[in-house]
Amino acid sequence: MSSLPVVAIAGATGRAGTSITKAFLSPKFRPNFSEVVLLSRSHSSPQLDAWAKEGATIRPYTQDALAEALHGVNIVINCVGSKGHALKDALLPAIAATPSVSLYSPSELGVDHGDGTDPDYDHPEWAYKKNHLKMAKESFDPKVKICRVFPGLMTELSIGPWFGMDTRNKRYEAVGSVDAPITFTYLDDIGRAVAALASLPPEKIPSEIRIGGDTLSTREIAGLMGAESGRDIEVVEMNLEDYKKEAIGKQRKDPGQYLRFLMGEGKINFGKDGLGNGNDLFNAGEREWKWMSMKDYAKQTKGFPWPDYEAKG
Repeated sequence: MSSLPVVAIAGATGRAGTSITKAFLSPKFRPNFSEVVLLSRSHSSPQLDAWAKEGATIRPYTQDALAEALHGVNIVINCVGSKGHALKDALLPAIAATPSVSLYSPSELGVDHGDGTDPDYDHPEWAYKKNHLKMAKESFDPKVKICRVFPGLMTELSIGPWFGMDTRNKRYEAVGSVDAPITFTYLDDIGRAVAALASLPPEKIPSEIRIGGDTLSTREIAGLMGAESGRDIEVVEMNLEDYKKEAIGKQRKDPGQYLRFLMGEGKINFGKDGLGNGNDLFNAGEREWKWMSMKDYAKQTKGFPWPDYEAKG
């Protein structure tokens, strides 16, 4: 029998899940695992079939029989999105009932909402994640390590009008200072980081870790996009306290407005001068791979990310 661990991925076909699955099946990381199991509600799909050809094992599941799908699994990576809370919660008793599991990575993959947020408010999505962590700690055997991964903002999903960065209309609005550093991580780099962490000796895997592909300000992003697109992008500031008060008052399900004021408060700054990150734990000096920078992304999009997106209102 192989001494290499078996890893199971839930939510493999989602945005983050796709990048994470690609990383685990890549030539760089696949040799670190005896089997890569993809938990799926269906037996087959074009994407699942393609991954099966690359060596993945597809295990169909039902929520009331998840423990059966986890048989022999050592590592569980949860990539299920915000619409899949029922599945996330069903994973916990299934993991608790599976003696072979020694590592669980819950579905975080965003901002560090722990000590990095104010005690006077919370968002329902982050409250759910905190409660999920609490339930996991209460239900798991102490030998099961939990590793939460916080990559800041996902690069490809963040440079758009929903965060005030409206390239089409040549106007970037920052909540607070336009020079506040913000951390962004490319989706495929998130996948590599999760696979790299799971490849470490168990004793070196942290209970939580911030990672970051690039850290820069709204002003700097506008400069990069403007240089590539040939557009002169206006950069303006919005009053942070007024915006924050209004955002909290609206209590919307989408945490986007909360994220905007967290950017201005420096709470998504995972750079050396901010909250810091653990990149060197698994990719010291970028010796394993080169992180995608915002300059790289500007070149990739020709300085015009989301060109067909039109802001509403």
